Amino acid sequence: MKVILLKDVKGIGRAHEAVEAKDGHALNYLIPNKLAVAATPTAKKEAEMRRKQVTDRAALDTALLTQNIAALAEARIVIKVKANEKGHLYDAVGEPEVRAAAKEQAHIDLSEDVIKLEKPIKELGTFDIPVASGETFGKFSITIEAEA
Repeated sequence: MKVILLKDVKGIGRAHEAVEAKDGHALNYLIPNKLAVAATPTAKKEAEMRRKQVTDRAALDTALLTQNIAALAEARIVIKVKANEKGHLYDAVGEPEVRAAAKEQAHIDLSEDVIKLEKPIKELGTFDIPVASGETFGKFSITIEAEA
């Protein structure tokens, strides 16, 4: 039976693809669980439109992220936190704090999954923050300073 997947299904295919599935699997699992619909001509046209929308949206998101990375690279982002006299922070600076500082100081709103810190920052200084989404990679610098 020919079906069009509404979501990615492991071992079968990706969303908005027309695939051939066994009749029992399609009728008893895929269609009742809203993972697929029967491949009618109307459903094929809708799937093609949705696939085009998804690829257009991904291209737009990539362009926007590239623009944001370039703007962040030129901005000076400073996070002030409490630290001891040796330069160690009382509380680590993680992705949420970096995202909030970028939004507040550079007026750039980054989504939750683009900042790729290996581990939270626990010292004063200047650090490169890696940013990645899909095949777009970049980095920007932040400075961690002690509160007065």
